[in-house]
Amino acid sequence: MRRELRGIYSIWLREIIKFYRERIHFASAMTTPLLWLIIFGGGMGINLRTGVISSGYSAYIFPGIVGMTLLFTSMRSGISVIWDREFGFLKEILVSPISRTSIVIGKALGGATSALTQGIMLLLLSFIVHIYISPLNFIKIIPIMLFISLGFDVFGLFIASIIDSFEGFQTIMSFIIMPTFFLSGALFPLTNAPGWLQTLSLLNPLTYGVDAIRGIILNEGRFSLSYDLLIVIGFASFMLIITSWLFNVKK
Repeated sequence: MRRELRGIYSIWLREIIKFYRERIHFASAMTTPLLWLIIFGGGMGINLRTGVISSGYSAYIFPGIVGMTLLFTSMRSGISVIWDREFGFLKEILVSPISRTSIVIGKALGGATSALTQGIMLLLLSFIVHIYISPLNFIKIIPIMLFISLGFDVFGLFIASIIDSFEGFQTIMSFIIMPTFFLSGALFPLTNAPGWLQTLSLLNPLTYGVDAIRGIILNEGRFSLSYDLLIVIGFASFMLIITSWLFNVKK
């Protein structure tokens, strides 16, 4: 057990160091959500008037932008598997005396920690849209963001483990990330959307993560917090099991 924990910690630490050495990437990852929040929120807020949104539009999309940050950072961290495979590091850790499940957990925790850090930094900027988050609510949001990050980070690892090229990974991500983001209700309510669109939204785990954060911050959640949390934890657990199995059977 101690050996497995050391292995998880070493892989987690490597992912953290590697991410924060890429300062341009980190700065870009923080600038993008702010641009969405300020420009898109301000521009759409002027023209969008709906009774479904009781708060201002910029405040309404703030939880969605937090979810977007977690989604983008988590899933794209899966590309580290392709880098490690390309340069031979993956082969070295696969033959190390730790289980492949521990390898998945270490990589997932590394990516999730990076995404969580960015999510927390974005929460600290909530005053931009005139939102006050109490310390208690801040603490409540952190585990939700962690499970969102873990779920989508492992999902990114799952995709990267079956894709052999950077180009293929980027192509698959472009077909997954944006639909997942838009179908989460991050930018607009889907309560009045066509039935098929609502169904897709309900099948999207990010929907429940964004709803949980919005419910805590603005008290405008569609579902109960416990239900949202159950779905998010279930998704993260399911992806961890499937990805660990894939790593164990893949030679």
